[in-house]
Amino acid sequence: MIYLDNSATSFPKPKTVKIAVNEVFSKYGANPGRSGHSFSLTSAIKVNEVRENVADFFNVSKPEKVIFTSGCTEAINLAILGSVQEGGHVICTCNEHNSVLRPLFELKSKGLIDVTVVEPEDERGITVNDIKGHIKPNTYMICVNHISNVDGARAQIDEIGEFCAEHCIYFLVDCAQSAGHVNIDMQKQNIDFLAIAPHKGLYALQGVGVLCCSAKTKLLPIKFGGTGTDSINVRQPLEPPEAFESGTIATPAIISLGAGLSFVKEHFKEIEKRLEDLTTYINYELRNTNGVKVYTHPDNAYGVISFNIKDMPSTDVANVLDTKYKICARSGLHCAPLKHKHMGTTYQGSVRLSLSYYTTFTEVSKTIMAIKEIAKN
Repeated sequence: MIYLDNSATSFPKPKTVKIAVNEVFSKYGANPGRSGHSFSLTSAIKVNEVRENVADFFNVSKPEKVIFTSGCTEAINLAILGSVQEGGHVICTCNEHNSVLRPLFELKSKGLIDVTVVEPEDERGITVNDIKGHIKPNTYMICVNHISNVDGARAQIDEIGEFCAEHCIYFLVDCAQSAGHVNIDMQKQNIDFLAIAPHKGLYALQGVGVLCCSAKTKLLPIKFGGTGTDSINVRQPLEPPEAFESGTIATPAIISLGAGLSFVKEHFKEIEKRLEDLTTYINYELRNTNGVKVYTHPDNAYGVISFNIKDMPSTDVANVLDTKYKICARSGLHCAPLKHKHMGTTYQGSVRLSLSYYTTFTEVSKTIMAIKEIAKN
C-alpha cells in the first residue's frame, strides 16, 4: 500500500509516538486534574508538560493559553463562537475549510455578524492586498487558511498578521495543514488564534486539537461542564485553560502529541526538504503528462498536490488508484466548497495527493506512473 492521504491524517506514526501511547496504559491511566491522588497528579504533570512544549514550539505567550480540544474543528469553533461580536464583520477566504465557513455562516444566518469571503489575485495564495479593500469599521476578525488542504496554496500570514495588529483586528489562522511543515511563531506573526490538527503534521493520534491564543484575546466558553476547578460554583469558570476544557480530556492523544512534537523538532529540516523535493517532482511530472490538469502552483511545495485527469470524476480516479494500484488518495471537494468554486471544480472535484516525512521517492515514482497510465488509457 502507498499512503498519500496525510492531509486527512498522517500515517504511519513515528515509533516514539507508539511507545508514548503504550506508556499511557501503565503510567498515565488516571484522569488528570480530577483527583488528588498521586496517579492522577502524574497524568496531570505529563499533560502540562505537553502544554508547555506546544507553547514553546509555537511561541505562545504562556502555557495557559494552550487549550486542548477534541480536534481542530472544535478549536476553530471555539475561536469563532467564543469571540463573536454581535453586529460585527468577519473576513475569511475562499480557501477555508468548512470548519471555518460553517460556524461563520451559522452566525451570519442568525443575523449576528456579516461575513466577506475574499479570493486571491495571485494563485500562489492569499496576500494582505486581497484583504485590505474589504475592511469595514466593524471588522473584528480575519480568518485565514495558512496552507490550503485542497491545493497547498500558502497565505502571507506574516503580512496579514502585521496588518491585523495595526488595525486591532483578531487574526485567526487555521494551520491544520501547516503545523509541523513550516515555521509558525504566534508572537512574531501577530496571530491571535492558532488552530492546530495534531494528528496531521505533528504525527499525534486522532482525538485531540489545540487552540493557542494570544495574550490580548478575550474568549468565552462554548462548552460547559466539569473542569476540576471551582467545583462549588454552578457557573463555568473563565480562567484558561480549564474554562475551555470541560469534561475528561483525551490524555492518550495529548501524550501522543508530545511525542510527535519531539519527533518533528528533531526532523524538522528533513521534513521541510522532503516535502519540497517530492511535491516539486510530482508537480513537474504531472504538468508534463497529457490529459492531466494540475491545480497546485509550482511554487507551493508543501506536500499537497491537486489534479484531475481529463473529464473523469475525481472519485473514479481515486477509486482506480486504490483498487488497481493500492494507492490511497483523496477525491471530491475536501470539505472546502468555496475553494473548488474558485478553481472551477465544483462538479468534478479534484484528486489530492498529500505527503509526509515517511513518503518515499519510490512511492511517488510509482504513483506518477499509475496516473500516467490512467491518463493514457
